[in-house]
Amino acid sequence: MTTTPLTLDEIYALVYAALRNAGSNDVNASAVSRTIRNAERDGSHSHGLFRVAGYVKSLKSGKVDGNADPEIIKVSPSTIRVDAKNAHAPLALERAISALAELAQAQGIAACAIVRSHHFAALWPETEALAENGLVALTGVNYKNWVAPAGGREPIFGTNPLSFAWPRPGKSPLVFDMATSAMALGDIQIAARDGKEVPLGTGLNAEGKPTTDPSQIANGGILLPFGGYKGSAIALMVELMASAMVGEAFSYETALTDNNDGGPPPGGQFLLAISPAILSGNPQWSTHAEQFLAKLENMEGVRLPGARRHQNRLDTGPRDINSELVETVRELAK
Repeated sequence: MTTTPLTLDEIYALVYAALRNAGSNDVNASAVSRTIRNAERDGSHSHGLFRVAGYVKSLKSGKVDGNADPEIIKVSPSTIRVDAKNAHAPLALERAISALAELAQAQGIAACAIVRSHHFAALWPETEALAENGLVALTGVNYKNWVAPAGGREPIFGTNPLSFAWPRPGKSPLVFDMATSAMALGDIQIAARDGKEVPLGTGLNAEGKPTTDPSQIANGGILLPFGGYKGSAIALMVELMASAMVGEAFSYETALTDNNDGGPPPGGQFLLAISPAILSGNPQWSTHAEQFLAKLENMEGVRLPGARRHQNRLDTGPRDINSELVETVRELAK
């Protein structure tokens, strides 16, 4: 595979041009461009430039409104509802985070339901942003049905990622972001593009047989949950919380109405923010937590979730991007 070096500013400018060319206005294009640039900055390649073609297709098909103006509705003293109005998720999320953080800091705990949103990125940006405001954060989204439940052969769940963040005053937050499928769909698609195999247990081919060929999984096959019934149970939890709980469709329902343009389908997302300073009643809550985290960090072979991503962030130099992908995005930006 040949690569092309791009600076972070070049990545942002390229994405912004492609989105504007496809009909997105400045505020929506800027929000998505920040999300993609930051994904490449932190080494999250499956959610970086790799996603641009899908974003563009969803704009050109008319499925996503590139001029949408997401609205925040305060439902109760500790609950907000965000109508993304069929926008790509980043703009709705940027507006939701500040409102949700303010409520949680005042009430101790706050929840947010996001509806009519097209989420196509990683989840860590939103939980990390809340943790940087001193809050514990949890979020999840569903998708189209790609994943079979444990023991089944029919896909009903989305890849249903879940992200959690813990604030560390004076340090980068602890953050994990994981699909509840054995592998994220984007990673499978990249493995197929690059001619690599995936571990046995990742998914089944169209005949329902286990395979290590990612192209067979991505084209007519199905994904499996991680950890058997344990991952399946977590996928079920996310499915309920990102759909019925926020008033949105289940993954299998979304698949029935999506236009399959290759872009993100519409759907829901939940966000939960908790103030440990208020809930614990202990002014030393952070010191206590850091003692525990220090024990983990001092264990040989142990790395805290998100540490690699934060280390990548310290490098402000160019990123080496798949050359074919770069050319594809450049064409979209013309």
